[in-house]
Amino acid sequence: QVHVEESGGGSVQAGGSLRLSCLVPAHLYSNRLMGWFRQAPGKEREGLAAICTTRGRSVHGDSVKDRFTISRDNTKSTVYLQMNSLNPEDTAMYFCAAGPRYNCDPTLDEQMYGNWGQGTQVTVSS
Repeated sequence: QVHVEESGGGSVQAGGSLRLSCLVPAHLYSNRLMGWFRQAPGKEREGLAAICTTRGRSVHGDSVKDRFTISRDNTKSTVYLQMNSLNPEDTAMYFCAAGPRYNCDPTLDEQMYGNWGQGTQVTVSS
């Protein structure tokens, strides 16, 4: 099991930015698939971005690829989601998730992720 902890959510006005962080225990961090997802009330969970921690290969969901960027700092065992040009449709609970180790093929397939954080709320007002 991998415990992950999100932070950085909050309330912002439309057009603003937020950076979410996902802290992973250092000894469980390397060569692992990590992803960001979100879920708004009444909607299905949506994959946003995924990255392989050590090599840094990443993918981004089509709906957010122009505005969101996933990255990582291997010295801090932390995965980030930089969110720019936020709009009210981005309001949701955002989750960090950990998948298998030694996975260098990032994917937004939810079935690949077995460890989920508690989520951090992002609210964007008009």
